[in-house]
Amino acid sequence: MHVWLNGRVVNPADAHIGVDDHGLVVGGGGFETLKVVRGQAFALSRHIRRLSRTLSALAIPEPDEVVLRRAVAEVIEASGLRSGRVRLTVTGGGGSLGSAAPTGPASVIAVIGELGALARPTAITVPWTRNESGALAGLKTTSYAENVRALRAAHQADAGEALFANSAGQLCEGTGTNVFVVIDDDIITPPLSGGCLPGVTRGLVLEIADVVERELPLEVLTTADEVFLTSSTRDVQGLIDVDGRSLAVGAKTRMVGAAFADLVATDLDP
Repeated sequence: MHVWLNGRVVNPADAHIGVDDHGLVVGGGGFETLKVVRGQAFALSRHIRRLSRTLSALAIPEPDEVVLRRAVAEVIEASGLRSGRVRLTVTGGGGSLGSAAPTGPASVIAVIGELGALARPTAITVPWTRNESGALAGLKTTSYAENVRALRAAHQADAGEALFANSAGQLCEGTGTNVFVVIDDDIITPPLSGGCLPGVTRGLVLEIADVVERELPLEVLTTADEVFLTSSTRDVQGLIDVDGRSLAVGAKTRMVGAAFADLVATDLDP
């Protein structure tokens, strides 16, 4: 593991932030996970734009884009990895042990490591819901405890992902994924208005494939012909089991997966 912290690459053992940093105290921060392909971060511009939206919504001063790009590039170069994953995090900084706004400058952290094994292509639904009207709806923040809890439930059930409904009972998203279903040859995904994260891979799939954004009841998972997930580390992953219901990775999922692989092979910053 290699770390870039507030301006330079440091030894992981020397990577320190203050105990009053809002990323630690209240989960006040935003982050992006980027896949490293051929020694470069894939879709970096899209990730930076989404991070900017998150920080703006959290009222955290945004570091200069040049700094964010340098953090990612320098930590990749230091690692020598041609493939892997970078976690780029910006926290609110220090100066407050409560919910009041911190007074210190934002902390910028980039960490790179191996990509790791692909999660199992199975999922369960969980009883907790997304709040599509909440202050954090659609943001990628470091307040990640409910995702951690849901994913732990999935792992305890020997599944690779947990899927949420929103408060209206509509299919929403996974803990770190967007979800698509295939019904009668139509590819459908929940709209952003339903509270799901505007995933970078999700957005690219909408551009390269014929996809309908539409509200869907959670129960659609019991009848859909195909179900697939998208994320920066999974790309396009067809599910073979949801809540014990066996599924096939069908033609539509394979088509979208192939189109996305072609995109990655030809354009690292689409």
